[in-house]
Amino acid sequence: MRNITKRILILLIAVVAMFSMQSFGSTEVPAAEGAEAVAAVAKSPLCGTIWSLAPAIFAIVLALIFKEVYSALFAGVVLGACFVTQFAPLDTVDFVVNQGLIEGMKATTGVFIFLVILGAFVCMINKTGAAHAFGLWAQTHIKSRIGSQLATFFLGVLIFIDDYFNCLAVGSVMRPVTDAKRVSRAKLAFIIDATAAPVCMIAPISSWAAAVSQYSAGTGYNGLELFIQAIPYNFYSLLALCFVVMLILMRLDYGPMVRYERNAITHGDVHTVVPEQVMQELAERHSCRGTLLDLVLPVLMLIGLETFALVYVGGIMEGKSFAEALSDTDATVGLPWGAIIALVLAVAFYRIRGVMSFRTAMRCIPEGFVAMVPAILILTLATALKNVTSALEAREFIAYHMEHSAAGLVNFLPAVIFVVAGILAFSTGTSWATFGILIPIVVSTFDPTSPLMFIGMSACLAGAVAGDHCSPISDTTIMSSAGAQCDHLSHVSTQLPYVLTVAAVSFAAFLLAGFVHNWFIVFPLALGSLFVTLLVIRKIQSRRQN
Repeated sequence: MRNITKRILILLIAVVAMFSMQSFGSTEVPAAEGAEAVAAVAKSPLCGTIWSLAPAIFAIVLALIFKEVYSALFAGVVLGACFVTQFAPLDTVDFVVNQGLIEGMKATTGVFIFLVILGAFVCMINKTGAAHAFGLWAQTHIKSRIGSQLATFFLGVLIFIDDYFNCLAVGSVMRPVTDAKRVSRAKLAFIIDATAAPVCMIAPISSWAAAVSQYSAGTGYNGLELFIQAIPYNFYSLLALCFVVMLILMRLDYGPMVRYERNAITHGDVHTVVPEQVMQELAERHSCRGTLLDLVLPVLMLIGLETFALVYVGGIMEGKSFAEALSDTDATVGLPWGAIIALVLAVAFYRIRGVMSFRTAMRCIPEGFVAMVPAILILTLATALKNVTSALEAREFIAYHMEHSAAGLVNFLPAVIFVVAGILAFSTGTSWATFGILIPIVVSTFDPTSPLMFIGMSACLAGAVAGDHCSPISDTTIMSSAGAQCDHLSHVSTQLPYVLTVAAVSFAAFLLAGFVHNWFIVFPLALGSLFVTLLVIRKIQSRRQN
């Protein structure tokens, strides 16, 4: 306890000392046109100064030290509120509660509803036994190890609505299939993880698109349009998906994964290290009445209704084209709009089929809510921190100084942003908090008319996915381990070399993209570099074996 207290005091002293080197009045930028004053309090002299960055930096440093994101984000919100209200105690509490948490929850209510419904969908599919039925069907149609791994990959790509949904559904469905084909649980967990966040990060119809759209609110851009424009430059997500296919088809493994795959192939030991979750497998008892139809139809129905809801909200019924409606839509309205209808139809479908009672279906809703609580907490706190930094005019401060002092380095910024986002996401274990901290800064940094705007946004999103992908405290990493019933540390250690390989190639791609603003040129070069890298690794592996 004394060590923790000491570390907190040292941290506070370091932050205060760092920012005390700047005078309160210096480096203040002109107020943004049309900026609204903070209600009930006079404008703080810290607004538009280097102190406006302190809440975000404080949250990052706390997360680095304690490896815990909830308290770190909340501490950043409190510190920012103190700056806004000039340390008036009652005003600070009022700002944290109203302008921070309550406004943050209001702004993200649609995403909350969507996440809860997704959790309910996963719970319902598992309880009907539909996932188990798909596993039995796949065992009779998939004949090889390569086939089982490719089937896992394609199922992961198909379930692009949400990474939580992806991890839980793909793991429960494909685990019996890969076990029968002697694929290690560590390899299964890697494939699940590599197709969870990356595919959600390039799918406009997903909870991640909704989150990015929410974090982009107030930046002067349509959040979903900005997300779509950034997809071609999201090199890490695109290369990660290609990397999985290359590994499978080349029958290549390296690093700690070699031992796990060798034990699975030669001894039938798919675990190598037996996780605690294995003891729960025998305790899992779901209905066996579900069939393949009970899995496929609700998922397709969910995807179809979500697509229609997004373009409907975007105005497709008013004569707009599909692309225009998708660009003009509000994802925080469209996603829950379609999900609610899909949930009602799924409950009716399961009741008519006789695979689930109405009472059991209703129990899945609170269970789904519980499963999504971590994501909801992160989204609320990250949005509250964004509100605080906006009140402190952090975006205006950064934009002013970037315009006057960093013009010569602007071409290198996408690569730098990729690294910073990766480190932040790895340390905090969450991509969403990384989005909340960095997206407003990135949007303020680049010229809106420059292609670097979308490249920089892509670098932020890609770096967050890369850091989240290999972080041992990431919720997606943990859920991938749980979905595959794999020892968590085994999953982290075997996955890390693969993530670093793709991240290194992605860094080089963003470095090149800062100068060559054309993804048609950069992405093929990056994909070729990744393939050559794997060929070199395979040659080294062959020499070691010989």
